[in-house]
Amino acid sequence: MFPEYRELITRIKGQDVHFTRLFEKHNELDHRIRNMEERIIAATVHEIEKLKKEKLLLKDQIYAHLRRLDGAQA
Repeated sequence: MFPEYRELITRIKGQDVHFTRLFEKHNELDHRIRNMEERIIAATVHEIEKLKKEKLLLKDQIYAHLRRLDGAQA
């Protein structure tokens, strides 16, 4: 996710509480969605789509946060 910010992510992960929470929640949703799609966890198509939308919202928030930090460091 966001290869252009790989170094910044490595630097702030674990230090920036807000970012770390967003990042961990995104990864948790990704894992859960995969398990649902592989039928390891029972779910309806509607439930999976809802989680995908939530994951996309988190990704947007992560990107916005990274852009703000990158701009502040420039």
